[in-house]
Amino acid sequence: MKYLVIGLGNIGDEYAHTRHNIGFDIADFLAQKHKCVFTPDRYADHVQINLKGKHIHLIKPNTYMNLSGKAVRYWIEKLKIDTSNIFVLVDDLAIPYGKIRIRANGSDAGHNGLKNINECLLTQQYARLRFGIGAEYAKGRQVDFVLSKWNDDENKLIDNLISKSAEAIESFVLSGINNTMNQYNK
Repeated sequence: MKYLVIGLGNIGDEYAHTRHNIGFDIADFLAQKHKCVFTPDRYADHVQINLKGKHIHLIKPNTYMNLSGKAVRYWIEKLKIDTSNIFVLVDDLAIPYGKIRIRANGSDAGHNGLKNINECLLTQQYARLRFGIGAEYAKGRQVDFVLSKWNDDENKLIDNLISKSAEAIESFVLSGINNTMNQYNK
């Protein structure tokens, strides 16, 4: 059984560990947890993790956030993975910091990475983990906020939240989307 897990983010040091790159940070944590290392490949850095007989293909697209769908479509086709077995990791302004929401499908909710994935796959029928980054920014400063680093208070919790998100990925692979939503959407 094969799965594709996509951590969304932007490549480049200036984006590293920003709110918008939380998908990359979760992907990195999961790879490190399983003692695996990403390697550059077409449209993404890629690593395969084996978990109890299941194969997780973990990618971090190198197409930049707004063109993530190109990488996702390529890897789905290359690996011959059904959209029911993909899981996208994404930041979400509409969710308070410290909360994650797992969904089986849904709209892009204004997120350009999800919007491009929807356009490239011609569907919204794929699972996603929405990581709450909050919305603590002044009017007109949304871009600055999502591209900023975590503040000191947020940094105290970030490692535990990333670990919890990685556990949710493993739950998705081992137990399915419904069990994962029941367990992590509390």
